[in-house]
Amino acid sequence: MGKRRFSGLEVILMVMFTLMLVVAVTLIGLYVTGEPGTLKDETTEEFVPQCPNIPQAERIDCYPDAGASKQLCEKRGCCWSPLDERNVPWCFFSTNHGYTVESVERPSAHVLKAQLKRMASPSLFGADVQELAFHAEMQTDKRLRFKIYDAHRHRFEVPHEHISSLTSDPSSAITDTLELTNKPFGLTVRRKENKKVLFDTTMGPLVFADQYLQLSAKLPSHNIYGLGEHVHRHYLHDTYWKTWPIFTRDAFPNGGSHNLYGHYPFFLCLEDESGKSFGVFLMNSNAMEVTLQPAPAVTYRTIGGVLDFYILFGDTPEQVVQEFLVLIGRPVIPPYWSLGFQLSRWDYGSLDEVKKTVERNRAVGIPYDIQYTDIDYMEDKKDFTYDKAKFSELPQFFEYLHEKGQKYILILDPAVATSKRVGNTPYESYDRGTKKNAWVTESDGKTPLLGEVWPGETVFPDYTSQNCIDWWVDEYERFSREIKHDALWIDMNEVANFKKGSTKGCADNNLNYPPYTPKILDEVMYSKTLCMDAKQAWGSHYDVHSLYGYSMVLATEKALQRVFGGNRTLMLTRSSFPGVGKYSGHWLGDNAANWNDIKWAIPGMLEFGLFGIPYIGADICGFFDDSSEELCRRWMQVGAFYPFSRNHNAQGYMPQDPASYDSDSMLVKTSKHYLLIRYTLLPYLYTLFYKAHTTGETVVRPVMHEFYSDRATWTVDRQFLWGKHLLITPVLDPGVDRVRAYIPDAAWYDYETMERVEHRKTQVDMYLPADKLGLHIRGGAILPTQTPDVTTTYSRLKPMGLIVALDDKNQAAGELFWDDGDSRDTVKTGNHIHYQFSVVYGVLTMQVTHAGYRDPANIMFTNITILGVSDPPTSVSVTHVGTGSHEDSTTAVPKNNTQYDVTKKVLSLRGLNLILGESYLVRWELVAEEYQRFDCHPEENADEAKCKARGCTWKQSALQNVPWCFYPNDHGYSITTSKETDSGITVDIAQNNKYRSSYPDSPDIDTLRVDIRYHSGHMLQFKIWDPATDRYEVPVPLSVPPEPETDETKRLYEVRVINNPFGIEVIRKSTGTKIWDSSVPGFTFSDMFIQVSTRLSSEFIYGFGETEHPTYKHDLNYHTWGMFSKDQPPGYKMNCYGVHPFYMGLENSTDAHGVLLLNSNAMDVTFQPTPALTYRTLGGILDFYMVLGPTPEVVVQQYTALIGRPVLPAYWSLGFQLCRYGYANDEEIKNLYTDMVSAGIPYDVQYADIDYLDRQLDFVLDPEFEGLPDLVNTMRNEGMRFIFILDPAISGNETYYPAFERGQAADVFIKWPKGLSDDIVWGKVWPDFPNITVDESLDWDSQVEKYRAYTAFPDFFRNTTAEWWHREINDFYHNVTKFDGLWIDMNEPASFVHGTVGEKCLGNQLLEFPPYMPPLESKHLGLKHKTLCMNSEQILSDGKRVRHYDVHNLYGWSHAKPTYDAVLGVTGKRGIVVTRSTYPSSGKWAGHWLGDNYAGWDQLYKSIIGMMEFSLFGIPYTGADICGFFNPAEYEMCLRWMQLGAFYPYARNHNGKGFPRQDPVAWGTTFAMASKKVLEIRYNLLPYLYTLMFEAHTKGNTVVRPLLHEFVKDKTTWDIYKQFLWGPALLISPALDQGARHVDGYVPDARWYDYYTGKYVGVRGQVVRMPTPLDHINLHIRGGHIIPCQEGIRNTFHSFSRGRLPCVTNSNPNERHLWFRRNPLGLIVALSDSGTAQGTLFWDDGEGIGTIESKHYLLTTFTAAHNKLSNKIENSGLAAGDQLTLGVVKVWGAGTANITKVELTDEGGTVHLLTPTQNLDTQELIVDATTKYVRVHEPFSMVWSTSD
Repeated sequence: MGKRRFSGLEVILMVMFTLMLVVAVTLIGLYVTGEPGTLKDETTEEFVPQCPNIPQAERIDCYPDAGASKQLCEKRGCCWSPLDERNVPWCFFSTNHGYTVESVERPSAHVLKAQLKRMASPSLFGADVQELAFHAEMQTDKRLRFKIYDAHRHRFEVPHEHISSLTSDPSSAITDTLELTNKPFGLTVRRKENKKVLFDTTMGPLVFADQYLQLSAKLPSHNIYGLGEHVHRHYLHDTYWKTWPIFTRDAFPNGGSHNLYGHYPFFLCLEDESGKSFGVFLMNSNAMEVTLQPAPAVTYRTIGGVLDFYILFGDTPEQVVQEFLVLIGRPVIPPYWSLGFQLSRWDYGSLDEVKKTVERNRAVGIPYDIQYTDIDYMEDKKDFTYDKAKFSELPQFFEYLHEKGQKYILILDPAVATSKRVGNTPYESYDRGTKKNAWVTESDGKTPLLGEVWPGETVFPDYTSQNCIDWWVDEYERFSREIKHDALWIDMNEVANFKKGSTKGCADNNLNYPPYTPKILDEVMYSKTLCMDAKQAWGSHYDVHSLYGYSMVLATEKALQRVFGGNRTLMLTRSSFPGVGKYSGHWLGDNAANWNDIKWAIPGMLEFGLFGIPYIGADICGFFDDSSEELCRRWMQVGAFYPFSRNHNAQGYMPQDPASYDSDSMLVKTSKHYLLIRYTLLPYLYTLFYKAHTTGETVVRPVMHEFYSDRATWTVDRQFLWGKHLLITPVLDPGVDRVRAYIPDAAWYDYETMERVEHRKTQVDMYLPADKLGLHIRGGAILPTQTPDVTTTYSRLKPMGLIVALDDKNQAAGELFWDDGDSRDTVKTGNHIHYQFSVVYGVLTMQVTHAGYRDPANIMFTNITILGVSDPPTSVSVTHVGTGSHEDSTTAVPKNNTQYDVTKKVLSLRGLNLILGESYLVRWELVAEEYQRFDCHPEENADEAKCKARGCTWKQSALQNVPWCFYPNDHGYSITTSKETDSGITVDIAQNNKYRSSYPDSPDIDTLRVDIRYHSGHMLQFKIWDPATDRYEVPVPLSVPPEPETDETKRLYEVRVINNPFGIEVIRKSTGTKIWDSSVPGFTFSDMFIQVSTRLSSEFIYGFGETEHPTYKHDLNYHTWGMFSKDQPPGYKMNCYGVHPFYMGLENSTDAHGVLLLNSNAMDVTFQPTPALTYRTLGGILDFYMVLGPTPEVVVQQYTALIGRPVLPAYWSLGFQLCRYGYANDEEIKNLYTDMVSAGIPYDVQYADIDYLDRQLDFVLDPEFEGLPDLVNTMRNEGMRFIFILDPAISGNETYYPAFERGQAADVFIKWPKGLSDDIVWGKVWPDFPNITVDESLDWDSQVEKYRAYTAFPDFFRNTTAEWWHREINDFYHNVTKFDGLWIDMNEPASFVHGTVGEKCLGNQLLEFPPYMPPLESKHLGLKHKTLCMNSEQILSDGKRVRHYDVHNLYGWSHAKPTYDAVLGVTGKRGIVVTRSTYPSSGKWAGHWLGDNYAGWDQLYKSIIGMMEFSLFGIPYTGADICGFFNPAEYEMCLRWMQLGAFYPYARNHNGKGFPRQDPVAWGTTFAMASKKVLEIRYNLLPYLYTLMFEAHTKGNTVVRPLLHEFVKDKTTWDIYKQFLWGPALLISPALDQGARHVDGYVPDARWYDYYTGKYVGVRGQVVRMPTPLDHINLHIRGGHIIPCQEGIRNTFHSFSRGRLPCVTNSNPNERHLWFRRNPLGLIVALSDSGTAQGTLFWDDGEGIGTIESKHYLLTTFTAAHNKLSNKIENSGLAAGDQLTLGVVKVWGAGTANITKVELTDEGGTVHLLTPTQNLDTQELIVDATTKYVRVHEPFSMVWSTSD
């Protein structure tokens, strides 16, 4: 008997039974064991809901599905409370639903993790996940991500193409933003800066089931925008219980609340009038719904995936959008032609009809770029085919359009027919796709799912499959060869299916019929799409349905790249998901021809601006239905301002292209009119797309985004903006010619009339007749334009222009991006032009910031129209800003090329012919009366009576800060006699006596003399004084040429003397620019008040000090700055330690000049927007020196040649330095030194502050520091240097104090004038009385009175004082302790009492309280505040007696030279002196620190400003107290300050008494290592820094250098003060803000290399976001320069452990006693674009006196060109012990050719073969010549080549 055979069916049944048994047993086991992470339905009989007593608005719906009842509600464990309102949930959650936090983990300060466990409660829909994981991180300072997911089972997550590529850049601690609540679990998101709650989920429970996830959050306001895609009738959401489903769907946008084509779970919330906003993005692609309720709150219900939220923070709504687009991908720049008008319709019927449409619109002159064909061009609507009967000539249609400059776009749908082609031939596209397995399958994963779309039965490509992508790309490439076209339109990709699910229907399972279905259209998941259990490569269609369009876009992008290559082309998609805008545009779908849809298009466009798809528009005139002429006319008007401007209609309806209406119709005329305006403004629109692409700014912009502080704008959605500057107000209702429109709070101009409108911040009835829409330009705009034509192909050949709309301040700004309009990645490649435009003070600056493209049409700016010009110009000129190929040239614009409309206030300039791609200044001179006023009552509390008492004019003004009391035009002096010679002009002037003196106690001087001297071709002096009186003049010697420049042709300037009122004009001859013009009213010269004003050449003024300035460039909006040296910590408008009445001015031509007022009396300067400057000083004379550059760097060179070149500091003084006020004893210093050495931190100089002095007595050692001399000797023996502080004040209360006694014997102390007293003018400073114990708990004034000794102040003008000071220092050095330099402080001079002890100054009280008091700190206490009496007497070196009133500001100056001479004399070495109080020429002897600053973030950038100003002042050895002197420092701030301070020339960390330590080793190992890292870089670069100091000393160059000094032609640099240069070649871009992990740094127009990698950065002339982690500072080396460097060391004496740095050599890091300065010299050779570089090295013994004068130094220049490096010896005088050999040479930009051979030839001709190391990625070549011992002081050459 044979074996029984089972049938196939039996086998199948047996297998199925076995599988079911296994599954059943497993499920039972899991249920019994309760394994974690399983899906489990809990029904706890004992569950009692805890029902909260909450407002109805805060109820969270527990029964979102239909059929709620009390019984069913309570079965879910929820609360039932019915109302008379159905919108409010009757069934709502109890407080004991949700999850609890079981554990929390904080792996870093930026990351928070938690484990969650479900609370026992009934389930809503079953299969709840019992254990969840929570992960949150601050990804950036503006982005928080938190994700909630199954702790044990993987669930679907969106595979986002862009987000997955991002890396975190954490900054602030997550605890600043996120807070967890444990039971029930909830999270609260706060705004870090103000702790405002933004997103609070504690209002409702978290629900997380397999197919139902819910989270609710309370929001801070009702101002919610976004969510989509739907038709939202208004941009601002209604929060009254509105539910919006999100699930992509082919549906009509007819105004219902149903889901449409795209999937956007993103909203923006405006918090309040501050503009602060945030965005919330749920990264989830499953079907969902979002409910908004009036709490206000939001509830998300999604039926799959995970909860992956991103919270985006912004200070404005625009910033939120920008942050969102950083996350999902910024939008593509569409091709220029795609911004033209476009025509389309479904079913033209034939190509002949298409051509008729084209021809009739051409005939009426409609601007029109693009023609479409819809699916009717296809053969039976099959993709990749065309109808060879009706569209037989389609292959030629592309050329037909291109002949007239037009483009062709065709459509492709995703669904592919399964049927044969005409004639029963194979449909090869389908066949190839089947072969490739390209289709979405049924649930079995094999069988292609069949549906039905336009061509009949279809399959659906699975664009998530690589097979499908390959097929799609291939088919598209094949088809594009057959039918040429310019771009692609993809439709029906939601994905649409005319069958429900499939031709077979859909299976009954939990994917097709989930436990809960969101309120999507039809409430059936597969309605009009595919079965949810269909399979795709990314997952079930249930999860990826809403990603279908997204995946199709990604695949289509690959196809477009294949076909169009380097051309940009265009994609237009109907279905979308966040991130689609990176590749595609979108239209708002199949709307209808009705007045609702024209309205609703605006909120739709605004929302897609939020969603990152700025290329957006609606079908103009409507897709369905016939459009009336009125509707279509109004729609054509507004549609002309859709970014995507296409008229498109459907099959079977009347044609609606413009020409289909009568050719003479109003519709045609108004369509042409507004399309021509559109085409005129296309350069502006294109630039907006560039901004969207590079920064994420919106293009079509809600009014609210710009005017968020105005509540009225929050609901505006019947108007919109283009960018910031163009307001569009359409007519959107039938039969009306008046529109209720909102005019925001700004100046606005009617585009069509160019007139300024009178309304602002109000609703108006705007008259808009049938042919008009409202179009307004915002004041402050500069719009680039182009003469329009009928296509962009032709318009791009036409001239360009600008429309300038002045704002309330008569300013404006704008920009232009321009490329070829068609190529890909022109931003990335640099093949573009970028302009920044600005108008300030009647000067339009057209600054090219990037010039990487030259337009073949040789386009020029011909016309410029300026709106809001108050008065007709007196002249107009154009300056062509020079480049390397030409100098600046200025020409006057002929009057017949200018036109001024006095009624409209419009200035039109025509025929300018300014070349696109080059920079220009267009200047119009106006007389604006109010800005021409000069203040006659600078004191407070001016009124009309006081004003007129001075003989001045009183007239009120609406302009802010404009003086109401001002001088009449003839106030001042007039010329009586004049004499001109070849060397100058001498003038006598007399006062106009009809005006009385403003200050009766200071009588005016009637007759004055003016002497103008032409010292050189670039320097002149003009001096004004009283010839009848010997008035005080500043005794500071200046270096002027011995002979004047008498040859007029050699002078850069022309001087004119103007009469009545008298003034001096100085004119730069090369440009005609007036750089000085004092012929203005108000010139006053009295005994104690002198005032002179001058107009300035521009608003770009730098300098004046010493005061803390918030910006480097002065703000000219009526700011006054007092100057009077004072012991005053830096603060806004606080006069500080020094006085520097010097400024540098930049002219609009980019020339520069400098002006010094040599006057040492108390003074102030006032800036005003004229632009003008007023000096007021309290004595002396006016003695001005002017240098004419013409570059900023040359100005400083000329200025320091005049006042004296800076001292060359000792080499060791360039090392890092440590100090603090408050060391308790010498042991503290010793321990600090030990710790620093142990940490290996580079460190050269240690200080002792006044605590080392016994009772703060100069030259007397405190017993607590008795071991200090030995410690100093030990440290010095180990290569360290020591600096001590000395204050000038000397105690007079000691029984034995040689310093005082010898000083008194030599009569060195300041006394009263002999007629008043022969006594010393006693003050009080730090020295204490003997035999007292200071009670520091007393207030300061009591301590001064009880404990501070009387002190005398040396008069350092006297030669005897210098001798006494030298003796005391000598005695201190030889008998107390050695030192290497001195720090002199408190030399303003500072006193702790006002004037003198007792505070009663002898003599004339007007000296203490002068008739005019500048705005000084504590000015109400007089000039004597915190210093000496002004009537104190000092004696100059020539014996002349002067009042302290006149020389107070010179005290620190007089102190510096004797101190410097003493240091040199007693140490026999160069050393260094650091002084607090300075005056012009102090830099000859001393460096300076920026005073007793505070530990605050703002002090970082302000220190850069201070250093740059002292660079101007000729004191390059400067820096701020690193980490701050006052107040406790904070870790991050101090670390960032250490990084910045490592690039201060004077790099000292110093803090005050009573505050925590802040030296590098005080913060722990991580801080110490970061400090070490950056200081090692500094020490590596010391040869370069020392060379810069040499060049400052010999040439007057700056060391810390503003970017504008090197890139003055680039006006962007004129405002930069948060970056700086070392010399010309090292760019420092520090992090200056709390939490910053990137720096938006400007990369000037040069070749720059990253210092750390040696790699060319590839950008120039633009702002770059530079990653800046906490241990990093951004450094870049400029191409074309060679930087000398040397191995890193612990100090300039010893070596330290080395890292991987550009100048590392091979020394042994463990040899502590290597002479660092003898280590081999490294070179960084950073090649320019042309492959060349140059550099210099200065080298001497580092501390010898007079090495330059004696020629004991090396000066060599290095040159690299043509793969060869060589040097040239300029001077070789080094001693043998100081000579250097060549070490590691690094060549950056060496190219990608493989370099195999390097030959080094020394002076003797010996050729050394070296082995190169090359990195072809970074293009860095490294050559180590250390072992060849080639001497740098002898000529050598190095050649590298690619073959032997």
